[in-house]
Amino acid sequence: MQLIATLESELQQLEQRGLRRRRRIAETPCAPRVELDDRAMLAFCSNDYLGLAAHPRVVEALREGATRYGVGSGASHLISGHSRAHALLEERLAEFMSPHLESARALYFCTGYMANLAVITALAGRDAAIFSESLNHASLIDGVRLSRAAVQVYPHGDTAALAAMLAASSAVTKVVVTDSVFSMDGDLAPLPALLALCERHGAWLVVDDAHGFGMLGANGRGALEHFNLRSPYLVYMGTLGKAAGVGGAFVAAHETVIEWLIQRARPYIYTTAAAPALAHALLTSIELIAGDEGRARRAHLQALIAQLDQSLQLQRWQRIASPTAIQPIVIGSNDETLRAAAALYAQGLWVPAIRPPTVPLNTARLRVTLSAAHTCDEVAQLATALNALEELA
Repeated sequence: MQLIATLESELQQLEQRGLRRRRRIAETPCAPRVELDDRAMLAFCSNDYLGLAAHPRVVEALREGATRYGVGSGASHLISGHSRAHALLEERLAEFMSPHLESARALYFCTGYMANLAVITALAGRDAAIFSESLNHASLIDGVRLSRAAVQVYPHGDTAALAAMLAASSAVTKVVVTDSVFSMDGDLAPLPALLALCERHGAWLVVDDAHGFGMLGANGRGALEHFNLRSPYLVYMGTLGKAAGVGGAFVAAHETVIEWLIQRARPYIYTTAAAPALAHALLTSIELIAGDEGRARRAHLQALIAQLDQSLQLQRWQRIASPTAIQPIVIGSNDETLRAAAALYAQGLWVPAIRPPTVPLNTARLRVTLSAAHTCDEVAQLATALNALEELA
């Protein structure tokens, strides 16, 4: 069949270019020590930044939630699927983010991808102008495309270019869209400067804080707390399957924005609500993030980041400096990066190879992600292996 043959040919081309992706099967809970394809591995690839995915209190809360609410919601939020657990979670998240958002209200989504599609398509229609960061996540890019608004892409972190674009725009509705922590480099967007521009030009600032929520800020409120920002122009998206350890995402903003999303955001309206047991478990996650244990875990994570920085002695490969759990090691070629990842895997170290189109050509990398669940000895083991491997490559 020609259709199948065409796909097989294209798959072979991906294989030849070192771009074909493969899944591995984990047999154990998300943690630094996992059983993977029947092997014991030390993982440096999870986004479980605070080590809450298998935290006993969160696990028990999920069990309690399933007992109380069952395992499915049964319908969309606007039909009959909006449970007390969802309502309580949204109230807690609004309270948690209220120091940074005026008249704060929150809305829970099944995934961060859906949350980004919902926000952008609901705020920006055909008559709007969107200004999108060049390194934005795929979900933001897809939301921009689906909005059918006029789009301009500004260079990474280039606030001067963005200022010129905003000044030249005559659109009634302007929306600036950015990640807070860029997932492949680990650097932070210049949010204070972006917010100042949005306030000056009357534009929304949509911030995807997928990799900052729970991890940045003294209390884990993410990039807004890290930069001490507060504004009615902010529309904030935080994911709950990374530092929070469970699943889903939320949007927090002025109460009027959230009501507009409920009425107009198609990815929210036309999908079955997430299991209420997840929302119930997330109440415990937020309690941990905001409390003494969360602060201790964030402090330990920062210590591990500093340890890795001091321990690596790379000559040809480049570690991109990052204050976050994302610690990329840029190698360059796809083939060398794949060989490095395979050599680490043979030593029992699971570090993913990231290749184009996820990153630009000739910037293939090992994407090391640290977790508060890692120990100092485990990070030392990784650093020793990376130093030795670069010398042999």
